[in-house]
Amino acid sequence: MTVTWTKRYGASPGQITRMGTDELRSEFLIPGVFAPGGAQLCYTHVDRMVLGGIVPTHAPIAIGDGAEVGADTLFQAREGGIANLGTSGGTVTVDGQPFPLAPRDILYVGRGARDVALASDDPANPALFYLNSVPAGADLPHRVVTQAQSKAMTMGDEAKSNKRTLRMYIHPEVMPSCLLLMGITDPAPGSIWNTMPPHTHERRMEAYLYFAMSEEDRVMHFMGVPEETRHLVVASGDAVLSPAWSIHMGAGTGPYAFVWGMTGENQIYQDFDPVPVRTLR
Repeated sequence: MTVTWTKRYGASPGQITRMGTDELRSEFLIPGVFAPGGAQLCYTHVDRMVLGGIVPTHAPIAIGDGAEVGADTLFQAREGGIANLGTSGGTVTVDGQPFPLAPRDILYVGRGARDVALASDDPANPALFYLNSVPAGADLPHRVVTQAQSKAMTMGDEAKSNKRTLRMYIHPEVMPSCLLLMGITDPAPGSIWNTMPPHTHERRMEAYLYFAMSEEDRVMHFMGVPEETRHLVVASGDAVLSPAWSIHMGAGTGPYAFVWGMTGENQIYQDFDPVPVRTLR
């Protein structure tokens, strides 16, 4: 069992205008988070979020060590969400209590959890666990939110290729948390655009994890300030950091889905500033 940590420091709006492709990717992209038999976690200085993938095969993987966040345990002063993005089930055991997760279920892990271990039901077809964790100032109970229990919202316009279904999991209307928001969005068949119109939310950062894509397909993830945008070419299993000042939207060359996770000053999902597409440069 291997747990690998990396770091990301982010950048200011002025810095990214001078970045080439490699530098932009090194600061904002976390590639290939799902490694069979291991855990690949990233500590980002963008609102102190921890994110990454855990893929247990023949043995459970523990992620309780808090050395990388300066604590005794990872969740000593943090909360988190763990989504199963695989096609078979798995179990997350928190301080001896098992929480089975079917595909597209998300477990909320409350502050103070000590021992967290993840296991797959089928080592030949392992669960793909995806973690978002942020600092928390309240103790809330652990809880599984199934796909059926999530709050689904259909939005967008089929004629503009941006019809999509957004499912809220960790959200005040579904599963309360301290500061974490987390959910899954699926573009409708034939739609390629997500998160339209593009927008910023100055009081929250966001992380995207793109998945359910073929090996040949990619998402063109747009970011940057509205008057001088940049883009990242993203494969299935890649995560992207979106600072509060950056727009975010994407277009896929084929079917895809993504997990969104947010943290910041508030949990008001509608607290954002839309940017008309015609004004982008």
